[in-house]
Amino acid sequence: MRPLTLFRLTVLCCSAQQAQSLRIACNQMWIEHTPIAYVIQNFYNTAGGSSGGGAGSDGDTATLVNGGVPNLSDKTVDLAANAETQGLISYARNRNLRLIGIVVEVGYRLVANRAAGVRALADLRGKRVGTMPGTSAEVFVHQLLASAGLAQADYRVVSGGVCMRAPCGAGTLPQLLQGGQVDAFGIWETAVELGIEALGPANAVVFQNASVYREVYSLYSTADKLRDAGARKRIVQFVRALNQTYAVFANQPDKVYSTVAQMVSVDVPVLQKVWSVHKWGPGSLGADLVDYLANEDQYLSKTEGRQAFSTADLETFVDASVYQEAMQG
Repeated sequence: MRPLTLFRLTVLCCSAQQAQSLRIACNQMWIEHTPIAYVIQNFYNTAGGSSGGGAGSDGDTATLVNGGVPNLSDKTVDLAANAETQGLISYARNRNLRLIGIVVEVGYRLVANRAAGVRALADLRGKRVGTMPGTSAEVFVHQLLASAGLAQADYRVVSGGVCMRAPCGAGTLPQLLQGGQVDAFGIWETAVELGIEALGPANAVVFQNASVYREVYSLYSTADKLRDAGARKRIVQFVRALNQTYAVFANQPDKVYSTVAQMVSVDVPVLQKVWSVHKWGPGSLGADLVDYLANEDQYLSKTEGRQAFSTADLETFVDASVYQEAMQG
């Protein structure tokens, strides 16, 4: 019996050694990242048929680290999540990056103060518009106002901070709007909803046009990771499990409101109001996404002083093979 027992111990030891952890970099302050945290807690184990958060089919686990797509330059990081803006900015510096999935698409909103004389987007000419420079929110404000014929010289950009739960402190965008230091602002939720509530329904004017700009909060990896058979297997399993989370977020939000609210420190009633502006994945990784990225990069490339990406560049950047493989399993 002893040789058999030793054999079993050896097998168990080897299995334990094979278990590995996916490291996923993302900013854990925003609503957009929450499906990734949720899948780790609830679904990443399902391929193995066991219960308990975070285990893959070989006992693999996934852990979150603070950061984003730039962290993929660290070879110990397997995946990252960020808006398409940061993806494009990072791709210009690291052509090894790959966009492999869409977590959520968000039709950003801009709230303006009616008392400042704003009824239409064109009324923002000469006004002070708050946002966070260097982020997807800056791109949103530029694209939305450009759709109304406004160039950047036609309004003044004011930098402000994000507030996710009232009361909002000094220097945050909802507070700047309420205090009359900006006439409008645009950024991700729940800050815009808090700005609307701060002004009140009589004074809040809200603008949104997802055909002009939508945040494409995406999942990224690297070409090197995707060529590594072991890493790719774990990534495919994670994407497969993530698809289960999308179904819950899209179709059964009552199950996740309290969890998501706790993850990002927002109030549930406010979260419920902004839930509908979030279109949970998987999204399309086809030619329409490439065209959308190319349009945004026309603006980003100018601000960064570089050549815009070609269609071929972006077709390399967007890699649909992982999602396709995940859906075959």
